[in-house]
Amino acid sequence: MTFRTFQFLSSSHKQKPDTSRKKMFNSLASSSTRTSAAPLLCCFSKPSISFPRKFFLCPSKNLKPSSPFASMSWLGKLGFGARSPSEPSVDPHSAAIAQGPDDDIPAPGLQFAQFGAGCFWGVELAFQRVPGVTKTEVGYSQGFLHNPTYNDICSGTTNHSEVVRVQYDPKECDYETLLEAFWARHDPTTLNRQGNDVGTQYRSGIYFYTPEQEKVARESLEEHQKKLNRKIVTEILPAKKFYRAEEYHQQYLAKGGRFGFQQSAEKGCNDPIRCYG
Repeated sequence: MTFRTFQFLSSSHKQKPDTSRKKMFNSLASSSTRTSAAPLLCCFSKPSISFPRKFFLCPSKNLKPSSPFASMSWLGKLGFGARSPSEPSVDPHSAAIAQGPDDDIPAPGLQFAQFGAGCFWGVELAFQRVPGVTKTEVGYSQGFLHNPTYNDICSGTTNHSEVVRVQYDPKECDYETLLEAFWARHDPTTLNRQGNDVGTQYRSGIYFYTPEQEKVARESLEEHQKKLNRKIVTEILPAKKFYRAEEYHQQYLAKGGRFGFQQSAEKGCNDPIRCYG
C-alpha cells in the first residue's frame, strides 16, 4: 500500500465534527433577547454541592432538640435573643416574681441604689471606693426569670441586666454623688454594649427606689446630656427584684480576679480600674 493510498483511506474514515451542541447553544441564545448567558452556561458547568439548611444553623451538635437553646442563633449568644414575657419558655408565675419590687430592706438609717453600667465587676469596684457607701453587691435584675444564674442571663433570653446594688449612708453620701460615679464609669450612649461586652445584660440603667431618686436621676441625665454630642440611652426604671450573683462575682476585682491581681477598694482611691476575667 502506497503512502497516498493510506492517506486517502485515513481521511475518508475521519468522523465529521459533532456540531449539534453548538447549534443547540446558538438556537437557545437567539430564541430570546431576554435570556442571559449565565443560565445557559450553567447547563454545561459542574454540578454544585448543596448542604442541608441545618448544617449551617445548628449551634452545637451536643444540644438536644428539646433544649430551649437548641434553636438559638449566634446572635442570641451575644445577647440579642428574643426577650418577651409571652414566650412559651417563660413561666408567668416566675416572671411575676422577677418583675416585682426589690423587697430587701437596707440597714437602719441607710438606703439602696441600683445601677447597671456594663460588666458589674468594674462598676462595683467604682462604688466600693465612694465614701459613704457601706456595702455593694452585684446581681441580676429587670428580667423575667426567677432565680436566674449567670449562664441564664448570658443567653440573652431573660432580659436581665448586670447590676450593682449599693447601700449608702445619705448623711455621708448623697444620691447625686452616686450618679456622678455612675456616669464616669461607662459610656451611656452605647445601646446594650460597653466596649467589647455586647448584650442586653450590659445596658445602661438607673433603677430607683423612691420618687426622690427618680427625680434626681432624670435631672442628672438631662444635665449630663448637655455635655455629650450623642444621645444617652440610659433607662430609668423602678428597682425590681434583685438576685444576688454567684459568690465568685462578689467584689471580684478587689479580691484579685482570676489572676490574683488585687485592686484597691479604699475610699477615695483614684487608681485606674482594670476589668479582666
